[in-house]
Amino acid sequence: MTHDELKQKIIWAGKVLVGEGQDDFTRGHIAVRLPDDPSRFFMKAHSIGLDEITMDNILTIDLDGKVVAGTAKRHSEVYIHSEILKARADVACVLHTHPPYSIALSASGRPLKAYSQPGALFHNSLGVYDDTINLIRSPEMGAGVARALGSRRAVLLKNHGVVVAGATIEEVVISTIMLENAAMIQMITEAAGAPAPEFPLADIAKLKHDISRPEQFVVNFDYLVRRAKGRG
Repeated sequence: MTHDELKQKIIWAGKVLVGEGQDDFTRGHIAVRLPDDPSRFFMKAHSIGLDEITMDNILTIDLDGKVVAGTAKRHSEVYIHSEILKARADVACVLHTHPPYSIALSASGRPLKAYSQPGALFHNSLGVYDDTINLIRSPEMGAGVARALGSRRAVLLKNHGVVVAGATIEEVVISTIMLENAAMIQMITEAAGAPAPEFPLADIAKLKHDISRPEQFVVNFDYLVRRAKGRG
């Protein structure tokens, strides 16, 4: 994939995320490792919405968080991305957003349960970062988020937001949407009263395997891109 093709996919990812309610003014950001240079990544610029990403305002940044190409303002929370990409060679995309149900779940202190199929995707694969509610504005804080993430798919930043990591843009965008859906269903279920037991662990593990195939993420991402194009 060329750099321009990768940037175009980032642009559509931003529009999909806004369409799915993942926007919070101009907050939230996505980063994608360059396929031909693992020490650098593309990242959304500061002061624009996720749906305002263009070919011209995507920055190129190194793993120290320094801008190496582009003239737009860099997000102060760049270290979420740089430190995770530094720690996880298997990760090519990192996304940080502020989805309300996921934040509410993080504030509750309760673990995510497999009360839904999306919840199964994160079974034993969701960390918690609770060092601060503040912005992640230093390499040390970013490294703390990376440690809380570990080898998992995502991490809740307590009372703040989510960070989701994966091998592709498709995987990360769809996983983020599924995490918010899982959190919403759990909050509704627990608010309604004492939930029934989850399914057996083996059943949850089998579903997690089935819905985490790479092609599943691509199919669903492509659908949401088509839908976003239809809105335009």
